[in-house]
Amino acid sequence: MLKKINNQKGVTLLMLVIMIIVMLIIAGITIYSGTEAIQRAGLENLKTNLLLIEAKTKEYVEEVSFKMGTKPDESKRTEIRQEVYETEGKLVALSNTNQEVQNAASEIGLTTSDVCYYVPRVALDNMGLNQVTEGDGDYYLVEFDETNLSVEIYNTKGYDDNGTMKYSLTDIDNIE
Repeated sequence: MLKKINNQKGVTLLMLVIMIIVMLIIAGITIYSGTEAIQRAGLENLKTNLLLIEAKTKEYVEEVSFKMGTKPDESKRTEIRQEVYETEGKLVALSNTNQEVQNAASEIGLTTSDVCYYVPRVALDNMGLNQVTEGDGDYYLVEFDETNLSVEIYNTKGYDDNGTMKYSLTDIDNIE
């Protein structure tokens, strides 16, 4: 009563091994693509934050320039800067920040000059930028150029572009 089965159908061990190898290759490609997508999203988020801060702080530098007029004396400059940047904008002069912020600024090459400011949480909220986030040791700094009516925005955490750290909006914006 035993029947001999000549035509057996099923998965052989070789087919199973090949299928597992193919699935591992697909998983590896997916993980690599996912990691790259996450890094790209982080870069785009940082760029967006820096651009938002730049747009708001450009308004401040234009207001300061307008209020200074032509050839203001140094005491007038200081007074107008304090009024616009610190009182209205809620920015903190880098020289008036804590040592941690000053050290972070120093590491990226910024000094406590009179045109370099820290953008604290209260300033971000004042600008209407509640969605901009800061992490631990992650500070936003702005350097004003009143002569050219421009600003340069920095993030002290920066972005690692294949082993080269980028901190300023100008450098980060040029990453492909």
